[in-house]
Amino acid sequence: MAYYHNNTIIYLNGAYVKAAEATTDFFGQSLHYGYAVFEGIRSYQTASGETKIFKATEHYERLKQSALALNMPYHWEPDELIEATYEILSQNNLQNAYIRPVVYAPANMSFNPNNESYIMIAAWEMGLFLGEKLLRVMTSSFQRPNPKGFRIEAKASGHYVNSILASQEAKAKGFDEALLTDMNGYVAEGPGANVFFEKNGKLYTPPTGNILPGITRATVMEICKELNVPVEERLFTTDELKQADSAFFCGTAAEVIGWQSFDEVTFPAKWENTIGRSIQQAYKNRVTEAAKGELIKK
Repeated sequence: MAYYHNNTIIYLNGAYVKAAEATTDFFGQSLHYGYAVFEGIRSYQTASGETKIFKATEHYERLKQSALALNMPYHWEPDELIEATYEILSQNNLQNAYIRPVVYAPANMSFNPNNESYIMIAAWEMGLFLGEKLLRVMTSSFQRPNPKGFRIEAKASGHYVNSILASQEAKAKGFDEALLTDMNGYVAEGPGANVFFEKNGKLYTPPTGNILPGITRATVMEICKELNVPVEERLFTTDELKQADSAFFCGTAAEVIGWQSFDEVTFPAKWENTIGRSIQQAYKNRVTEAAKGELIKK
């Protein structure tokens, strides 16, 4: 996938520059130690034709909190970065885009604190991260890190080595994606998405503590409240998940995507008849600001 070309513009430390001409320091803590934080954000062409970033403030507030959790200096305001992001979308002629802000460290080969941080914001066209077909998911042999060893609530770059290993393992075994458990063996999340399952008209999802509290996860719970769908946050095992009627992942990049099977166990409910499918449609309507039933249902 080509993320940029010769004329692509990025935001880099207060300036708009060509991505092909941008440089970084090869002696930074971010490159050597994964000491950086980032966000995954989407913009959409709304039903009115306007370009709108979905939950921009929430994403940039989380970027700040992630940086502070990792003791990274942070001096940007959400409004400042939102304005810069809209400018990036405009200069690159993008509407339906994936947006990636990264806060990264200067040259420092020690473990000493930094006095400054840098920021980059890029955007590109990207389809659904996990595709549109129902997923075949497997339990990963990798677990999510012990939250006492990391700031698990921070969206830190280094955390995603764990995600890459889990996802690569699943795909090497012929599955579409992995599901990771926590250090105690309870279901945690996917490599880049939170998980929900449906049983007898109710949704269940892991509680915070061992997972990244996703912004899309929070949006799904908002939709459930509006649809009067009961949701319970609690611990559960992979064996219990295999007894579910249906299941789905949710995340900014993936949006809402259903599962076909888990560890070769096929879910009994037809996806078209599930709560997850209703949420999938409601989520798409929300991000595009379409009226209920306005979107063409795939």
